[in-house]
Formats: sequence, structure tokens, C-alpha cells
Amino acid sequence: MRFDDVIDRLASLPEPLPDGAPELIPVLQGMDLATARPRWPIVDRVTRPAGVLALLYPDADGIARVVLTERASRDGHHHSGEVSLPGGKAEAHDADITATALREAAEEVGLDALTAGVRVVGLLDRFAIPVSDFDVTPVVAVASRRPVLVASEAEVARIVEPPVATFLPGAPITMVERTIGEWPLRYGTYDVDGLSVWGATARILSQLGAVLAR
Repeated sequence: MRFDDVIDRLASLPEPLPDGAPELIPVLQGMDLATARPRWPIVDRVTRPAGVLALLYPDADGIARVVLTERASRDGHHHSGEVSLPGGKAEAHDADITATALREAAEEVGLDALTAGVRVVGLLDRFAIPVSDFDVTPVVAVASRRPVLVASEAEVARIVEPPVATFLPGAPITMVERTIGEWPLRYGTYDVDGLSVWGATARILSQLGAVLAR
């Protein structure tokens, strides 16, 4: 997908937002996907607010790409080693959740929003991550040029920049069966540069893809 088309299609976000691919929702093995919740649960208890940044930019050929990170491996950390969007928990000095997402992106991948010409276009569906007790809001932004990115050694093993077409409806999804804790789960993943993108990150990107496919 070309970046010019992304700009056109993000001129206004639809209301309500479309759902992403249902295959990405983890379900107990043997459960029919039709029984899974079609939308993410809205947070109904006290949790920690967090913002993540879905930043789209044009590469040298005008193709739209998105910035992802492979998290550094840290003992005892819930999301250690996973592929994520830049982001994290809100701090008291953040003006709003958009400020949180931009600040975290600056800390994790060295994003200079002013130099890259970053413009926030809207928010995707807010949802809860029970295992880490976060209330997450995805912030969608576009950069007028490829940002200069530098991974934080403490938090990011590497930066990954796949084409946004990887997450459009109809893009390949690999089904995985895996036991996490005591739960035998089945869920879909996107394959990106030898990494599996799954869980909350995959669902955010799939919803973004559904928006762009309108």
C-alpha cells in the first residue's frame, strides 16, 4: 500500500471502528471462533492507563511502513521478547494519552516527532491487557518522512519496519497452538522478519488494516 493512499484513508477514522481479524483473538483450543468476543473488552476496573503508537511513514519507494519493536528479554517481564508497538504506561506529567505514546516512542526508538513531521490522526479501540493490568489506547500517527530511529538498549532488542500491507484484511495469518500458563490456546499470528506478531499488537495492527482497507 502506498503512503499517499494511507493519508487519504486516514483523513477521518470511521465510527464505529471496524473489527480486526477474529483469528487473532486467543481462544481455548477446541472453541469455535464464533463464540469468541468480536470486540475487545472495555476496561471496567481500575487499571494502569497506557498508550502505544502506530506510526506510519513512507519508505524511499513511497510504500507505507509501520514502526514495531522486538522487546528486550528481561527476566520476569510479562512482554519480554515480544513484538510490540512503541509505548508504555502514562506518567503524571503527560498531557494526555497521545503525549504518553509519543514520549514512550521517543524513549524506546528515539523518535523526534518534530523532525519527522509526525501528525496524530486518531485513536483506535481502547482495551485491557489483564496479564499486565494495563488499559491501552492505540494512537495512530503519520510521519511525512522516514524517522531516524535508534533502539533503546535497555528496552528494545531491535526495530522492525514492515509494510503496512502485512496487516490488511486477507494478509497471511499463521495459526498457533500453544500452552501459556495452564491454558491451551489457539490464536493467529503475523510473520514479520522471522518474528511472530500476536496478541494485542496483532489485533491493533489488524484493526488499523481494516480501517485502511475501507
